[in-house]
Amino acid sequence: MHYGAIVYLVICLIIGLAGTNKKMGFYGYFFASIVLTPLIGGLLVLVSESRKKQ
Repeated sequence: MHYGAIVYLVICLIIGLAGTNKKMGFYGYFFASIVLTPLIGGLLVLVSESRKKQ
């Protein structure tokens, strides 16, 4: 595996962690970052709303 791929996945992981308490959750933002690029995944985290407390 190339170092670039590892860095890419680590960035996607960080974005997923940042989105843990957001609407789509960790896995939603993690996979969105992998599929759409981390830049778009990060923008999604920034513009999404937090989960409502139950």
